[in-house]
Amino acid sequence: MLRKFRTLLVPATVLAAAFLPSVAHAAGIAPEAQGFVALGAGVAIGFAAMGCGIAQGVAAYGALQGIARNPSAAGKIQTPMIIGLALIESLCIYALVIAFFLQGKI
Repeated sequence: MLRKFRTLLVPATVLAAAFLPSVAHAAGIAPEAQGFVALGAGVAIGFAAMGCGIAQGVAAYGALQGIARNPSAAGKIQTPMIIGLALIESLCIYALVIAFFLQGKI
């Protein structure tokens, strides 16, 4: 399943990297191009949410596999997993802040 996401995510990331930097630097652009800033903000938070969701799923899968194989190590696995999930979630929140900053440019 992750292989299917990878085959879709790589071309989408390349397209975003090709087209969105000009949108991100759109502080003083013409009024007719302000819709691209909103599009860039929406695409940015969409990619961030998708990437964070996949990463959290992979992290939880790995932790649950480890606990299933060795139940006595649950305490040693759970704490780093929760810290990792918090760091992954902070990346999504950071993307949300960037999207709000881009919306403020409209």
